[in-house]
Amino acid sequence: MDIVQTTLARINPVSPELLAQAQARLDNKTKPPGSLGRLEEFARRVVAISGSVQPDLSKKVIFTFAGDHGIVEEGVSLYPKEVTAQMVFNFLRGGAGVNVLARHSGAEVRVVDVGVDHDFEGCAGLIHRKVARGTQNFATGPAMTREETLAALKVGIDLADQCKSEGVGLVGTGEMGIANTSPSSAMIAAISGLTVRELTHRGTGINDAALENKIRVIEQGLALNRPDPADPLDVLTKVGGLEIAAIAGLVLGCAANSIPVVIDGFISTAGALIASELHPNVRDYIFVAHQSVEIGHRFMLERIGARPILDLDFRLGEGTGAALAMGLIDAGVKVLKEMATFDEAGVSR
Repeated sequence: MDIVQTTLARINPVSPELLAQAQARLDNKTKPPGSLGRLEEFARRVVAISGSVQPDLSKKVIFTFAGDHGIVEEGVSLYPKEVTAQMVFNFLRGGAGVNVLARHSGAEVRVVDVGVDHDFEGCAGLIHRKVARGTQNFATGPAMTREETLAALKVGIDLADQCKSEGVGLVGTGEMGIANTSPSSAMIAAISGLTVRELTHRGTGINDAALENKIRVIEQGLALNRPDPADPLDVLTKVGGLEIAAIAGLVLGCAANSIPVVIDGFISTAGALIASELHPNVRDYIFVAHQSVEIGHRFMLERIGARPILDLDFRLGEGTGAALAMGLIDAGVKVLKEMATFDEAGVSR
């Protein structure tokens, strides 16, 4: 049995009893029932996911997975692929958007090379888990081999297992990979059956002509590769990405280890989509950080059945939305743990 099947076998439903128990505790706090809205939802879900009525979110980690994409050859992005490696160095120096927002939320950023077309040998602070030097151009053939897909999934699963052993209470996803909105659009098109035009947006900010080219290229790749919508790993292999596969593995691993996982934007949700298609219970372990400007994101969220926490017109990725949402999830848990009950405060019901 491969590591994916082994991990899937470890994923259980969250406890409805713990959800009810947490809500009962919240209803006994000095406030009208339900008056803290979604903060209460976050708190009870963390209790049910973690299996603890006193969840500890003091250790929060965002994994920013980096990988290159062969589809960049088709002119689908405003930037050259060299920017992927350059941004990895920026993450490691602490200078990117995700670094700033993670510091604000008290989260640690861990940068993972799962598929960058650059030699980072000896680079301190980077998690070296390169599967390949980028994907192939899915407009001319499959993006990955099945072996590469499984290897990238294993990267994420291994990191989730490590988080469990370290006592990490909340995990976030992030990514960096020039042209990675194209595989993300292709994946939701393959799974949903909606048209590429309905699901494809401007990514880094391409103009109208480039957007038309991007739609044409994705349509070409789907027609050529014919990914099977009933086989999530086939979709991931044929039109996905190495960093997307690693995110899917991380989400599966978090679900298997009873760790709540905060999904960032469009590309991260592509990974979460694969994970949730592989096992229906995965959805219960996911918090969706925000609604991306990318038009395909809404359809992914509808497919997963998840409601975003924020809507800030973000379209950066990296884990930026996850960093902000982590602070709100933590706030909900602190309400559960620190707010006085009616009896403690001597307040009449």
